[in-house]
Amino acid sequence: MNEMKRQHPLAMLWSLWKLLKNSFAFIVFLFILRHGSESKWMMYGRIAFYVAIACGVIFIIWSWFTLRYTTDEKAFQIYSGVFNRTRRTIPYTKIQNANRHTSLFHRLFRVTSIRFETGIKGEDASFQLQAVTRSEADRLDRIVAGHVSEAVVISDVTEQIVELENQPENVTTEEEISLPVKEELERDVHYQSTRKDIFKASFTSLSFLVLIPILGSLYSSIKDFFPDEKVTESILLTWLDTWWITALIITGLIAVSIMLGIVRTFVKYGDFQISSDRKRIYITKGMLEQTAFSILKERVQAVKITQSPMKRMLGLAEVELTTAGGVGESEQEVNTLYPFLPVKQAYDMISEILPSYQVSQEMQKLPRRSLWLRLLTPSWVWIMATGILFYFKPVILGQNQAWWMISIILLLWIVICRIADFSHTRYTLNRNFIQLRTGALTSTLYISKREKVIEVQITRHLLQRWFGVASIQTVNRAKPVLNHTINDVPPEAVEAFQLWYMERRQNVQTR
Repeated sequence: MNEMKRQHPLAMLWSLWKLLKNSFAFIVFLFILRHGSESKWMMYGRIAFYVAIACGVIFIIWSWFTLRYTTDEKAFQIYSGVFNRTRRTIPYTKIQNANRHTSLFHRLFRVTSIRFETGIKGEDASFQLQAVTRSEADRLDRIVAGHVSEAVVISDVTEQIVELENQPENVTTEEEISLPVKEELERDVHYQSTRKDIFKASFTSLSFLVLIPILGSLYSSIKDFFPDEKVTESILLTWLDTWWITALIITGLIAVSIMLGIVRTFVKYGDFQISSDRKRIYITKGMLEQTAFSILKERVQAVKITQSPMKRMLGLAEVELTTAGGVGESEQEVNTLYPFLPVKQAYDMISEILPSYQVSQEMQKLPRRSLWLRLLTPSWVWIMATGILFYFKPVILGQNQAWWMISIILLLWIVICRIADFSHTRYTLNRNFIQLRTGALTSTLYISKREKVIEVQITRHLLQRWFGVASIQTVNRAKPVLNHTINDVPPEAVEAFQLWYMERRQNVQTR
């Protein structure tokens, strides 16, 4: 067993920063908004705040001393606990994802944070170090990746030895046996973001609209300096009185908005790289804050390809990998491949990264009776909205009958969305793969292998029985559980789906 190790001492500073950030609301209330208050309850509140911060600092320091970890041949050994001592053992084989996040704070001090996710639930589902040196993070990552790869390599080598033993004329050499190990260390880069991609992504993601809330907040702050709102409005109208000043202001705002969108997208998606080796997929991104994520290929439960209306017009798509384990902090979107890939390149990349997955370009449409079913199905949203409009009968732009116009517009919008959903919906069963595409405005293509689908459900409500169609739902293991449903498929597709799933026993070994 290796020696016991602790986190980098900067982990205490990181935890202290998080403590102060979480206490920001109390700081503003006690020391800014109530700065001049001398009431007893405010005095007691400040004293309680000081005591809480002091206890928090002591807890942070003591936790740093008590949290220790070591690595042996098979698992992490983690010792923690301030009052109750706890020892955790996390086998390397249970680790499904490795997530490394390097914030601006970590980059300044040349450290990083690393998190190993398992497939279990609860507080013991992950092992995270808030601050370690980069060399230590690399060492831990290599141990986990190497252990999983070692099992595969041993299996491959065993098969090679058996084959070579059956051929006496051949001689087994160390170079031949170590070949899988060498291949394991090689990574293939599938995608590297360029400036052109960043520029296109800034418009596709509508990042330039970030200036609108900023201007609204700025205008609200300016009004606070003038007691009379008419003064602010008169100044604004004076600026906009001349057409060339108005055009200049609008042009300037558009230019600044576009620049902010490009900068924001560049900071978030700069240095985006997708690579893989024999067993793992690696995703890195970020300029100021860097995120690195690795996942075992065999842990991928499903692939989702999403297209928004703007991405569909530009022929772009977002590819997301659904995994059995958690992906750490969800706001970092580390399980998402580059969100602005050309559709054809996205399909090709899936086949390159996951050779065991196959993407079929030909998919079957829903029958026309499914469209009539969707159009005739009552919309409870429209019924409730129409009832509210009829009761209040709001007057809009001087129109006393505006309520029924809004009701008709809402009904037309619902009909258009249902027609779009019908046209986008596709399905196919390709050997041991299933592909489902659904969605009205934003379409999602779901791809999964038969052995990764842990549960299926077929339902029919009253209208579906009349029209002779049904709904199919698949369930994949993920955090949270992934449910995907396709509605109004014909009976022959339901029967084929049942037979297809019954053959799952050929792909899954049971004891």
